[in-house]
Amino acid sequence: MKKMKMLLSAGTAAAAVAGVMALTATPAISDDKPAIEVITHAGAGGGTDVNARMMMIRTRRELKQDMVVVNKRGGGGAAAMNYFADRPADGNSIIMFTVGHAISMAAGKTKLAIDDMAPLGRGTNDPQILMVNCKTSKYKTPEEFVAGVKAGDAISYGGTQSGTIDHITVYLWAKKMGQPMPNYLPFGGGAELATQLVAGAVDVGVLNLSEAASPIEAGDICPLVILDRNSMAPIPAAKTSVEMGIDLELATVRGYATHAGVDKARRDELEAAMMKAMGHSLYQAYLMNSGLDSTSPMGAEEWGKQMKVMVGEFGPALKEMGLVN
Repeated sequence: MKKMKMLLSAGTAAAAVAGVMALTATPAISDDKPAIEVITHAGAGGGTDVNARMMMIRTRRELKQDMVVVNKRGGGGAAAMNYFADRPADGNSIIMFTVGHAISMAAGKTKLAIDDMAPLGRGTNDPQILMVNCKTSKYKTPEEFVAGVKAGDAISYGGTQSGTIDHITVYLWAKKMGQPMPNYLPFGGGAELATQLVAGAVDVGVLNLSEAASPIEAGDICPLVILDRNSMAPIPAAKTSVEMGIDLELATVRGYATHAGVDKARRDELEAAMMKAMGHSLYQAYLMNSGLDSTSPMGAEEWGKQMKVMVGEFGPALKEMGLVN
């Protein structure tokens, strides 16, 4: 559990990024090349913005080309995607693609389609984890929990807001278990949800590891099922969905793509620079301090598959949930 104490808040991470960038020289940046726009949907200082800037620190050095963040907020990522769609396909525009973008795309809120993008690489992968109140839950092991769900136990779930990855996670989890959509209570954010799970407002919370670090360390919240194929060292008692034979992998992700029309040589150049940058000790330290590990960065081919799976799964789920027509 020592790793839990190393998790950075968004504000701390932002300050760290600012300090690192101020101290890190950027040698041999060509004045003949335009700056690459890294288009995000979030404001400065948040987790998405910090991830983009951490990726950029070493990528710009590898490319010998400057990079700037362009924040386009609104529409659950739709404003950023529409702005990206209108940029020339010259390899100087990169969009950060997140699970929120996948939901907005699946819901038809943007003119950008999945085939309009060429994946470059994944930056972070923060699995969805099903957690319970250690002291009051009757489920003490992952096996007991799964058996209870399959048996049709009345279980209430909490997540962040409606129509989000948490909401979809609960629906798809129940569907995989052969159950109808259970009672879902939306909360304002992960911290509030963790507090309410401890207070007994819901039976199960859909949380990321970093959102529940403190109550997990205190022994108040117990993670049971990680919706991923990789286990997580800080929570060894939790089992992955894959090892339990459940075909469901869901995560809060951040990755990068450029336009599908960009020359392949340029796409390869961008991917190689980005993956080398995210393999650097600087970026790896950022992952560790965010409660993640070296499995987060992923190359273009596998990241592209994950992007398509998200959009492909979310579209039907949103319709079945009655959230889109």
